[in-house]
Amino acid sequence: MDLFGLILALMLGSTAVSGVKIINQGNEALVEMLGKYNGKKLKPGLNYIIPVLERVAYQQTIRERVLDIPPQSCITRDNVSITADAVVYWRILDLEKAYYKVENLQAAMVNLVLTQIRAEMGKLELDETFTARSQINEILLRELDEATDPWGVKVTRVELRDIIPSKAVQESMELQMSAERRKRAAILTSEGDRESAINSARGKAEAQVLDAEARQKAAILEAEAQQKAIILKAQAERQQQVLKAQATAEALQIVAKILQTDPNAREALQFLLAQNYLEMGMKIGSSDSSKVMFMDPRSIPATLEGMRSIVGEVGNNNSR
Repeated sequence: MDLFGLILALMLGSTAVSGVKIINQGNEALVEMLGKYNGKKLKPGLNYIIPVLERVAYQQTIRERVLDIPPQSCITRDNVSITADAVVYWRILDLEKAYYKVENLQAAMVNLVLTQIRAEMGKLELDETFTARSQINEILLRELDEATDPWGVKVTRVELRDIIPSKAVQESMELQMSAERRKRAAILTSEGDRESAINSARGKAEAQVLDAEARQKAAILEAEAQQKAIILKAQAERQQQVLKAQATAEALQIVAKILQTDPNAREALQFLLAQNYLEMGMKIGSSDSSKVMFMDPRSIPATLEGMRSIVGEVGNNNSR
């Protein structure tokens, strides 16, 4: 074999080897033949293309990727300047569309995301941008997914990271928050004073009610005690009168028996009655409630005689 044959063999061998292509797992590649894409794709693993006639036009991963969106100046609906940035998670579903439908896929996606962020921020007021972040993320995800579908791209998640107002707006917000805090503190203080006054008045009212109830119960108890005392006193007086009546009855029975058995006892009984009558008059005369007692001395013998005759009649009746 001459030198020319050897060189030709080496060239053919290197050309044949150059047709061998190894595609890593998670990647795909597009193959063009003479500058035209005929639908040939290279899958992960060992692949072969025709040297010189075919070439790998585009190779890219089909795994999920992260697109970092730089901070973007936006104007809200209430004309407040803010800066917002985001992060987008996406993956290529159709490698053919991703390469042939758009010239620079990643740059096109960045510009699209920035445009959508400005549009959504312009629909909201400043306060809403902080409270409706999850809703903004959902809207951006839906709109970006629809916009990138012709490029063979699937947007899986969109997250707004930072929403930063301008310095002047931040200072105004701090002043507003400070005023709001002072307002809330004043409201809480006034509510506390009001609750304190209400509780104090309620306590006084309850104390007055309790005091009135206590006085009422005391008056009732005192009235009941007085009523019971009156009842007990009346019962005692009645019992005393009953006992006196019983004693008097028993005394009369004893006197009657004595008169029946001893006729001489009449003189002694008449003397005792006369003596008791005189003692009663002396007691009446010495009483503080009595002023003057008139008694005719000449009537005393007649009185005694009358009492003697009454006793005599009692004795005669008893003897019968």
